[in-house]
Amino acid sequence: MWPVRRNPLDPTGHRAPTREPTRWPAQRAAAGGLALGAASGANILNIGAVPDVLAGRYGVSLATVGLFTTVLLVMHTAAQIPGGRAIDRFGARKVGLLALLIAALCNVGAAVAPAPALLLGARAVLGVGTGVAFIAGLDYVRAVGGSALVQGLFGGFSMGGGALALLVVPQLEPPLGWRAPFVFGLASAVLAGVLLALGPRDAARRAGAGAGQTTALSLVTDRRLYRLAILHTATFGLGLLIGNWVVALLVRLDHSPSGAGAIGALTVGLTMVSRPLGGWLVKNRPDWTRRAVIASVLAGALGCAGLAGAESTPVAILCATAVGIGAGISFAPVFTGAVRLKPDAPGAAIGVVNMWGNLAVLVATPLLGLAFSLPGEGRIGFLVIAALAAAALLTLPRPQDLGLAPADGRALESSRP
Repeated sequence: MWPVRRNPLDPTGHRAPTREPTRWPAQRAAAGGLALGAASGANILNIGAVPDVLAGRYGVSLATVGLFTTVLLVMHTAAQIPGGRAIDRFGARKVGLLALLIAALCNVGAAVAPAPALLLGARAVLGVGTGVAFIAGLDYVRAVGGSALVQGLFGGFSMGGGALALLVVPQLEPPLGWRAPFVFGLASAVLAGVLLALGPRDAARRAGAGAGQTTALSLVTDRRLYRLAILHTATFGLGLLIGNWVVALLVRLDHSPSGAGAIGALTVGLTMVSRPLGGWLVKNRPDWTRRAVIASVLAGALGCAGLAGAESTPVAILCATAVGIGAGISFAPVFTGAVRLKPDAPGAAIGVVNMWGNLAVLVATPLLGLAFSLPGEGRIGFLVIAALAAAALLTLPRPQDLGLAPADGRALESSRP
């Protein structure tokens, strides 16, 4: 995962291979960074695991419970660029620890009393913590030597944290009651904080020629970053958006609620496999990666369109699998490319790309919900989303902008989109 470093010439004049002396710190860094991603995902989806329990205890509707997650996502999105700039200045480890402290305190505050206003405020501040934690974790594993494969694993862990919340929180509800999601969110933040604190410092990476040349204006006007953002939106955004509404669509296509839930979980859960796979491709098969990205975008779009008419279970499973695989392959290439485009401001570059993906989900989620009131009960919306995802191939980033380069460092032959 991390390369073996060779010693300088020994007294005999021979170059002798030795084990990398920083291997253990690098492994600790990976653990801390991956835990940051998992904690971010866990704190986003923790209340979604028991919405009916919270609605009853707080005396609000399910729509209001949904608002508690919406306000978090708004702040999560808003924190991307400022959080990235802070990471570039102070280091991912320090800022990540602060983000986890915010998450821990917000969960403690939310557990004080079942007051809607209190929870709304806590979730808004928590969104800052989850947003910054995501960028810090991804930047940290990269800064201390993690390969594209480790960055792909980070993407899988960030989704896995949310999946774990959906699995564990309902089991905690009987003994803990309405406080179960907050106890789980607190525990995930504390565990991630311990693992991150044990990791090596990363501040030294900020030194070097050219540091500080990237301005906020150059970040938000760089067309290359926008190409990456469009690709991220068409894959990550597609998977998350479809994951929110696929169960409702499948139920209307006469699938049972339990079956629809299991099929819908594939659209998000499979990214835990496809994101590391994309990282493996960047590291080991860079010449295959761009073609794999193109195939994944097409697979996701076709899967989304297929779900609009997936009346049989095998077809629905196949289409959901295509969405889940398609949603993850481009994760590592996108963020590897963003970092290489802005090497003196990697955190901010990650934040710009991720911000647009999150913003698209925020805007499109309610719009897709409105499509269920149109003829076809959601089918039209799924077809439109599929067409938009496929259209992202028109602005596909160049190979070098995806962080792809041959091992010998020569220029790629196919450098134009």
